Formats: sequence, C-alpha cells, structure tokens
Amino acid sequence: MRIRPIAEGDLDELQKIARETGVGFTSLPDNREFLSDKIAAAVAAFEQRTPADRRNYFFVLEDEASGELAGCCAIEGQVGREVPFYHYRLGTLAHSSVQLDLHRTIDTLFLSSDHTGDAEVASLFLRPQYRGKERSHQRNGALLSMMRWLFMAEFRDQFPDKVLAEMRGVFDERGKSPFWECLGSHFFPMDFAEADRLTGLGQKSFIGELMPKFPIYTPFLSDEARACIGQVHRDTRPALAMLKQEGLRWEGYIDIFDGGPTVEAYIDDVRAVRKSRCCRVEIRAGDEPPLARPRWLAASTVMADFCAAWVSHGPDEEGTLTLSEAEAQRLGVVAGDSLRVLDTEETS
Repeated sequence: MRIRPIAEGDLDELQKIARETGVGFTSLPDNREFLSDKIAAAVAAFEQRTPADRRNYFFVLEDEASGELAGCCAIEGQVGREVPFYHYRLGTLAHSSVQLDLHRTIDTLFLSSDHTGDAEVASLFLRPQYRGKERSHQRNGALLSMMRWLFMAEFRDQFPDKVLAEMRGVFDERGKSPFWECLGSHFFPMDFAEADRLTGLGQKSFIGELMPKFPIYTPFLSDEARACIGQVHRDTRPALAMLKQEGLRWEGYIDIFDGGPTVEAYIDDVRAVRKSRCCRVEIRAGDEPPLARPRWLAASTVMADFCAAWVSHGPDEEGTLTLSEAEAQRLGVVAGDSLRVLDTEETS
C-alpha cells in the first residue's frame, strides 16, 4: 500500500469512493464534473501551478497488487479564501438581576468565520474492504491520516500557522442528523442532503445569507440536538482519536449542519511535524521483510512525485535509512535520495 497524489486517470475510482462515503461527508460529493475539477486542481497544486493559499493537495491510497484505490485524504492550503468558511462557535452569555440576586450563564452558538486562512486536513476515507485486523490491512487508516503531517513538515513554508479538521457529526440509524432537524432545517428551504451537496460543491454563500446573525440559545434546542454538539459519527471516532494523539484539540467550534467538532492546532506543535526528520537512503538487495505491525512511516521529499508508505525499520544512528528494493520502488527513490521518516509510536 502506498500514498500518492491523485492523477487524471483516477476519476472512475474516485467516483466509486465518493459513492461509498455516506451522508455527511461534505467534501466528496458524487458529482463527476466536480470530481474531475477536483483532480485537475490537485494536479495543478502538486505541480505548484497555483498560489500556495489556493492549493488543495488530494492524495489516494493505492493497492499496488490490484491498482485499486483503497482510500483518500486531502490538505487544503488555506480555507475561506475563495468561498466562505463558516462554523458555529460555542460560547456563553451571562444574565444577572441585582435586585433578585440571580445570575445565569447560558450556552450559545455564534455564526463565525474565525478559521479563514487556516490549513485544513480533510476528506479522509478508507473503503470498508481495506479496514480490519488482517496483516495486509493493518494501519491503513493511520497511513492515510499521518502522512499528511509528513507532507506539511517537508513543505512547511507552503502552509500557514494553524491547521484544523472538521469531523463528521452524529447521525441516527435512519441517516438523520438530530442537530440539523432541530436547527438548520428551519432556516434552509431544503433537506440535509441538498445542503450537504451544495456545500460539497463549494456553493456556501447561502449559509451566511440564510442563517441568523444573532446568537442561538442552546436551551431552545431539543435534548437530542444538544447531545450532538461536539460529538462525532461512530465511523469517525478512530480518525478523531488519531488527530487528538497528534495534539489537535476541540476549542468550541462545530459544523453548522450536523454539530460535529472542529479540532485545531498550530502546525509546528503537531507531534508528527515535530518528530519527523530527514534521512539518506541506502538500498539492500533481497526480499522485502514482513511487517507484523508497521511502525516507521516514510515519505518522499519531492512534491510532484510525492509518495508515502510504511517501511520495515527506521534510520540508523548516522541517519541512514536502508530500504529493500521493493520499499525503494514503492517510494520512488534510489540510493542517495532523501526521505522524511516518522516513528509513529514515539511518544510526545
């Protein structure tokens, strides 16, 4: 398994993934024209033909044996520069009566665009058939999630100070969002799927135009809706756990549609960015060693030909990483090249 930039020939496979993502996965709508444009924009980003603040780096996880795409993930260079980027910010308002000696603080939701200009890690999805505990599928999700930090560390000057990740919110067994049913449905003359589709297509201006500008008092929401604030979809829990391990935290911002949390951090504080390092490559002849539990992640240092994959071990004390011929081929490197590596089990 290896990570690589998406290519123009991946459209059919990407559309298969888009159809499998399910409700609430806003960034990958099942729209062939949109997906084709996304691929073209990503190709231009990796070739650095667009300004850094408008680049959307889109990666795919490829099964070398079958050529099938097993999953995807992305990094948005800066959000909110071309289309609005909205959240609700959870806050409080205090009310006091001196005469009655009463004091109340009430939770509120404020419409905000505070994260405009931040980078975003997004679109992480691993197809169901590539999940599981068998050896060939071990840590596929971790590979998708963590390689983004190596990319940002290697090309640090292309990104701003902060990074965020929007997490999919809670949906019931019918695919309904209690948060949307209680709040968003009253302001948007459409169902969740249509609002989600428009947002995925980049048509977000209607949010600022139709949502109220004044704070929303959360006690007016139903118990079910309030319980969704800052909570994630069951399939999103592993991804959230990995982001928390890297140092991203919830600071009170939620998705305006499903109430899912937005976690954030300063890029330079992210564990994998701090702990990754560059090393020189050497290659040994012979068979590729088995990976019982992959621990070392390696990524190339050339943006246009970026690749990432698990390797059997880390660099020696002199900073040299010795790869098998198969590992070197997978990563597209030869002896003397550089790789950025990370011990994914090293503590912070």
